[in-house]
Amino acid sequence: MNHLAHLLLAGDDEALRLGGLLGDFVHGAPDPALPSRVVLGIRLHRAIDVHTDRHPEVVAARARFEPPYRRYAGIALDLWFDHRLARDFARWSAVPLAAFSDAARELLRRHDALLPPALRRFRAYMEAHDLPAGYARREEIGRALEGVAGRLRRDNPLDRMLPLLVALDAPLQAHFEVFFPQLREFAQAWIEVNAAG
Repeated sequence: MNHLAHLLLAGDDEALRLGGLLGDFVHGAPDPALPSRVVLGIRLHRAIDVHTDRHPEVVAARARFEPPYRRYAGIALDLWFDHRLARDFARWSAVPLAAFSDAARELLRRHDALLPPALRRFRAYMEAHDLPAGYARREEIGRALEGVAGRLRRDNPLDRMLPLLVALDAPLQAHFEVFFPQLREFAQAWIEVNAAG
């Protein structure tokens, strides 16, 4: 899943949300100087990613892509599922998408001292593109795919995958409809076991 989903799945706990955003920017063991609940948020992010990659609906969704696209379908689906989540956000959250997105950027501003340089740079991108609310727009997903494609070391087709995602929207939505409620239950259970209190 991508940024919007990780924020939503972290629940109302600010530290878990911050960790959810840090998850893509912290590799290896988190800095021991980070607050313990932020570290838990990073661990939650990683648990969500592992659960997502193994989920039968996500496996089936990836299988809809032919080579050479299938190899990169997981990355594309993370972004596309955030698009579907943003498009129908009122169904998943009582907080309006714009307010939720503003709060996420404000969270990063308030905790600037904890952010690695790459996340500070990404925060500027978030501000410029109204993310994560901007993920509701297909063109923003296209820009994100192009950005990821450019950061990968090997040649890849990510910058050409938006038309495929659009063409597969109906079956991908069907996979998402089954998968996301189960992922939400997984995240809530993980928080109850690992981060309660």
